[in-house]
Amino acid sequence: MAARTEPGPQDDAAEIADVAELSYEDARDELTAIVAQLESGQLPLEEGMRLWRRGEALAAHCTAWLDGAQRQISESGSASAPS
Repeated sequence: MAARTEPGPQDDAAEIADVAELSYEDARDELTAIVAQLESGQLPLEEGMRLWRRGEALAAHCTAWLDGAQRQISESGSASAPS
């Protein structure tokens, strides 16, 4: 029987590092695809856990984008409001 290698922290870090480079739309679309895969229940445990970690990173990235957009809208609204 062949030895199975477990993914190490550096593997996860490399896979998650590219999330920061994604646009909001790309991250959202990938997250939607991951959720569909996880909900199917057809993945081996290791793959499910890998996708879960990637999904968490994608969700955090999307939240950061949305928070930044909300902050910009709030700042623009208060800057243009008459005193």
